Order: sequence, then C-alpha cells, then structure tokens
Amino acid sequence: MNYYIGTKLVQAEPCKAQKDMGNHKIGDDGYQIIYPDGYVSWSPKDVFEATYMQVTPNSRLKTDKPSISQQMVDAFIRETQVQTMGEKTTVVRAVLANGFEIVESSSCVSAENYDEALGAEICMEHIKNKVWMMLGFLLQTAVHGIDLG
Repeated sequence: MNYYIGTKLVQAEPCKAQKDMGNHKIGDDGYQIIYPDGYVSWSPKDVFEATYMQVTPNSRLKTDKPSISQQMVDAFIRETQVQTMGEKTTVVRAVLANGFEIVESSSCVSAENYDEALGAEICMEHIKNKVWMMLGFLLQTAVHGIDLG
C-alpha cells in the first residue's frame, strides 16, 4: 500500500448535523462541503477546521478567483521567537499553523548600529515572503491538481 498527499479547493459553510452519524448527533456543529465534482458531504467542525484553511479574498487583485491574501499569510504564522546572537545578529524562528518552522537571520556590519527590532522586522519580511510562496503553491495544487505526465 502506498501513501498519497493531496489538497482540494472545496466550498463549505457551517451547518448542523441533520442525522446521527457515528459519534456525531443531530444538531452537532459541522460543515456542509461541496467538492469540485459536486459531491456533497458533512464534516464535524473540529475535523474540518483542522483540514482546511479558509481562502480569504485578496482585495488588491482584479479577480474574485481564489488567491492568497495578507490576512491568510499573517494567520498562518502562529508563533515567533526573536533572539540576538553575538553582538549584531538577529535570528527569528516562526512556527506555522501546520507545525512547519522557518528560521531567518539578519546582521549588520557594526555592532554600534545593531537594533534587534529592525533585525526582527527584516527577518519577518523574509519569513512572510516564504509563507506567501508556500501558500501559493498549496493553492495552485488545490485549484489545478498535479500533472506529472
């Protein structure tokens, strides 16, 4: 048996369970999900929210097609730690919503000019650019699938 990884872009809206299903009872919170092929299902709230990230529109674009927004990038960064190493280097570790970690560093030429806040700002810009790229990759896969042919 082989393992597979995949993503889908689905439409969903919060709704209550309409019938008893396993451990879930009528009235439990969940989501109605509509898949690209039209198949409709129901998912428990906690399962759905652990599997899918809401795509929020990027108001700076000219289209309403699915896109990545600054709000999504910011929400995907769950935790950051800033540390000064030596006399002129800032290191920032960011933990993302899926547990993936990104580490960036910045340094200045002379210790007299060192400012940890400025170093952290530079590192966060690099981290956010990487998150934009990774979420863009994820959305591209969800919208268009994978063609290895």
